[in-house]
Amino acid sequence: MVLLVVVILTGLIALSLGSIHISVFEIPGHLFTSIDSIENRIINEVRLPRILSGFCVGGLLALAGCLMQVLLRNPLAEPYILGVSGGASAFALIAIFLGISGNWVNLSAFTGAILTILLVFYLSGARGNWNPLKTLLTGVVLAAGWGAIISFLLTISPETRVHGMLFWLMGDLSLGEFSIFSVFILVVSFFACLFFAKELNLLALGQLAAQSLGVSADKLTYIIYFLSSLLTATAVMQAGSIGFIGLIVPHLSRLCVGSDHRILIPVSVLTGGSLLVISDSLARTIMAPHQLPVGILTAMLGVPVFLILLNAVNNKRT
Repeated sequence: MVLLVVVILTGLIALSLGSIHISVFEIPGHLFTSIDSIENRIINEVRLPRILSGFCVGGLLALAGCLMQVLLRNPLAEPYILGVSGGASAFALIAIFLGISGNWVNLSAFTGAILTILLVFYLSGARGNWNPLKTLLTGVVLAAGWGAIISFLLTISPETRVHGMLFWLMGDLSLGEFSIFSVFILVVSFFACLFFAKELNLLALGQLAAQSLGVSADKLTYIIYFLSSLLTATAVMQAGSIGFIGLIVPHLSRLCVGSDHRILIPVSVLTGGSLLVISDSLARTIMAPHQLPVGILTAMLGVPVFLILLNAVNNKRT
């Protein structure tokens, strides 16, 4: 309930920030009126879609991070660890290099992400016995390969296109539009994860422990793999590669509310969405009229907050 209030306050503050400042107390009046004015257009056509897009992407990455850490049983696991971001970035940069723009770049990124998901699944031998270590190594190797392709594209691309490529690689919401598809993926995945929350708690203890307690570990593993990969692919398609949300937010949430996924999942989604909205608001205002890639701000905000909270928890335990 506290996080829901935080989400609303974050949204109102983000709506008020910009080159034209609008009082927080005036925001509800602009949202629920049909009067044609500059302020109404700025809020309803520019800022609100971007804020909704940012919240959705943050929720997608945070939920994907939760699932990936259970899947690989690795606290350092994050949504991009299996190379999904590398595949999406490589295909998006190929599209930009060829002069393609708009939604075609997003479609290319989504295609690259899905291709990487299938490659990791096939090459890691996941069709048989699931091996988290082999899956992780396969994803890391593929990520390195995609990284080489990305470096090659940046080297041979004309200077007029390199700037846009770098913004995409660092994560940027300025060109992304609010997507009903992204909302659909987030909502469906969210309720699916809540449905399997008890099984996720058991799987986090280990595959053998989960099986001994009646969980179909192999089936659940496949579901988690494809859900987390689809969440990551959708987020990358929407906003490029935004780091730290999928790694920092699940840990931050565990430190605050524990490891019960029935609580951890909604807390992570709300926290991830709020953190990305705050970061994007700062990215577009802190050096106005210039806009920074939001991925820079997520790192600058997420890392110190996480370290401070981790230190406070350690001091409390000691």
